[in-house]
Amino acid sequence: MSKGTIAFPIADGVEDLEYHVTRMRLEEDGYTVVSAGVSKGDIVGKNGLIISVDVLVSDLKAENLAGLVLAGGWAPDKLRRYAEVNKIIKDVNDQNKVIGIICHGGSMAISAGIVAGKKSTGSLGIKDDLVNAGAIWADESAFTEGNLVWGRVVADIPNFCRELVNALNK
Repeated sequence: MSKGTIAFPIADGVEDLEYHVTRMRLEEDGYTVVSAGVSKGDIVGKNGLIISVDVLVSDLKAENLAGLVLAGGWAPDKLRRYAEVNKIIKDVNDQNKVIGIICHGGSMAISAGIVAGKKSTGSLGIKDDLVNAGAIWADESAFTEGNLVWGRVVADIPNFCRELVNALNK
């Protein structure tokens, strides 16, 4: 029996390892994971792996989710432009459910308006964006801040997954 459903908003250019490794870790722990796109079909990860879209982001409902994972790569810069992506992130956050955010995934959290006043991390490429959005930058591998679980970069995936599973299982 599943512990709950975790959705990954994805688009072409998602960081393959941040998606696949985190997905496998969540499934290993008993969660159902769905890949949510803004359109149906397959997407191609940053390093060429193919991922099938299971559900449209617009069909997600926060009350049906245990949480979200915002993986990095180039996809967040595309996804943050969609109102339905920002809405599901905000809705899940408003329900105080766990949101895992790694690398460039923080740019989606910025556009959803959920980072102000929160300790954050991610790729150095979005440090200024996080700070300008009112977040408090921390150059740390992974940590939990309220309902938000932050991971810095690909090399920090093991620490990020450990923090994410711990937060979900509380």
